[in-house]
Amino acid sequence: MSLETEPEPVHLRPTQTRQARKPPMTTSPAKSAVADHILRVAGALFFREGIRAVGIDRIIGEADIAKATLYRHFSSKEDLVLAYLQDRHERVMEGLAASAAEHSGARERLAAIFDRLAEKAEDKAFRGCAFALAVAEHGDSEKIVALARLHKQAMAEALLALARDAGVAEPQAIGRHLVLLYDGALARRAVLGTPQPMHDAKDAALALIDGAPKRPSPV
Repeated sequence: MSLETEPEPVHLRPTQTRQARKPPMTTSPAKSAVADHILRVAGALFFREGIRAVGIDRIIGEADIAKATLYRHFSSKEDLVLAYLQDRHERVMEGLAASAAEHSGARERLAAIFDRLAEKAEDKAFRGCAFALAVAEHGDSEKIVALARLHKQAMAEALLALARDAGVAEPQAIGRHLVLLYDGALARRAVLGTPQPMHDAKDAALALIDGAPKRPSPV
């Protein structure tokens, strides 16, 4: 099934706790459970095998549901892909929040981000950035590209905030460099199949923070 490309605006929902997160296009607890089940099955297949490689019939078979059930919750394959990317976004941002909650210092939080990325990269099924993969497959879908850009913007803002907390004199520049290290590690992991890029990116990120000029202390 081809993906739709109507140029409608796409918005990332604010990240919530997983208990409070509402699945897309649902109106009752029973429907929510079914939609979550479909999303889990489809999301695992999309990330492991690729979006184009996984058709609607495959998802229906793996989820053990009727075709009408899937379309009752997701009006198209593109709608399902967008829900999958929204879910990935929430998981990434919740992981960042969890890392921040465990560490008080900016340097320690930065290290924790790359440590967590390295842990995920240990899994042989890990293929890198779900958003970059989705754009590589469906760069002709304005909705998918828009959602991927919003996620990347959210990541950039999170790393910019960390650079500010670290007290560097030029947080905007340092934040951009941290984003390149984060995205570069994901890209190299996708090609090399090893978590080593995450460890290398962590070392570079910490060296960047440590070596950057700091803001003058208030008198």
